[in-house]
Amino acid sequence: MSDMLKNIEFDQGPSGRWFYVSAEGVKHDHVMAVRSFPVAAPEEGIALVDVDGKELLWIPHLNQLSEGVRAKVLAAMTQREFMPRILKLHGVSSFVTPSTWDIETDRGPTTLLLKGEEDIRRLSASVLLVTDGHGVQFLIRDLAQMDRFSRKLLDRFL
Repeated sequence: MSDMLKNIEFDQGPSGRWFYVSAEGVKHDHVMAVRSFPVAAPEEGIALVDVDGKELLWIPHLNQLSEGVRAKVLAAMTQREFMPRILKLHGVSSFVTPSTWDIETDRGPTTLLLKGEEDIRRLSASVLLVTDGHGVQFLIRDLAQMDRFSRKLLDRFL
């Protein structure tokens, strides 16, 4: 672990906002933890940035932080990010777009509006990013792990 990462403090103040105290003892308020590669490498390339987006600290990998600081950085990123994972497709209103999908996510059942096939982006052979009509992004982490019916429905749009 680098010395710079050993002696930092990252915590939440009474207002609920995060702050960072550098190894030199300089306190920065209203700090956000931001992933550089949230889907492809979620534990690598984390930046602590101030309210203006200026990078205060670069964290090459979360395992370089102490356990306590790592847990707080993960909590801050979880608060900031909202990307439900699609676990199952129950049905679609139509095989032409726009189409309403009835889905099961890791946060419960919901529907999404797929405006066009271009709103399904393949990030790798097994990872898909689906953006609904309201701009919410849904993640399919492993296409091969989905049930047969869900894969069959998805194949009609890919």
